Amino acid sequence: MVISSLNGSISQVGEGSLVVEVGGVGLLVYVPEPLSDQLTAGQTVYLHTDLIVRQDALALYGFETIEGRDYFVLLLGVSGIGPRLAVTILSSLTPEAIRRAIATDQPEVFSRVPGVGKKTAQKIVFSLQDKITTEEGFEPIAAMSEADSEVLSALVALGYSVVEAQAALQSIPKEAPEDVEERLRLALGYFS
Repeated sequence: MVISSLNGSISQVGEGSLVVEVGGVGLLVYVPEPLSDQLTAGQTVYLHTDLIVRQDALALYGFETIEGRDYFVLLLGVSGIGPRLAVTILSSLTPEAIRRAIATDQPEVFSRVPGVGKKTAQKIVFSLQDKITTEEGFEPIAAMSEADSEVLSALVALGYSVVEAQAALQSIPKEAPEDVEERLRLALGYFS
């Protein structure tokens, strides 16, 4: 049995999960947290899904886009990454951020995700380099400067997600000094 998508009404929203009513049946669907955070009970939702079959359970994972589901499947192909960790990665990093980290050989982007260690991060980059191609018109970004890497780590330590921290880094003006404290102050300004 393959369930590649579902459309239904949300009856419950949990942390990283939804219960979607489809034809009178409530399906528990695990989703990346940014998606569950923006949905509420009573809304209708359309999800692209992947059904994981284990000896003791069937688990349904849902994504807003086909690309999100495709990245989930790619991450599952990496040794040591199960469905929960793949969803955690997609909760912290967008497919675009994953693509850029792989294109620029930056495993440290993955190691900032909760539950992903340095070795697993390196495995992700190594395993996906030949599977994720850059899209037409995609320009790989330059490697992150040491100052920006420290700012990113500081923002994550303050409780911001990797996605939020990267957005704050991108908001820093190009002419800003390379001083870590100044760049951190400018990045924090993004959140106010």
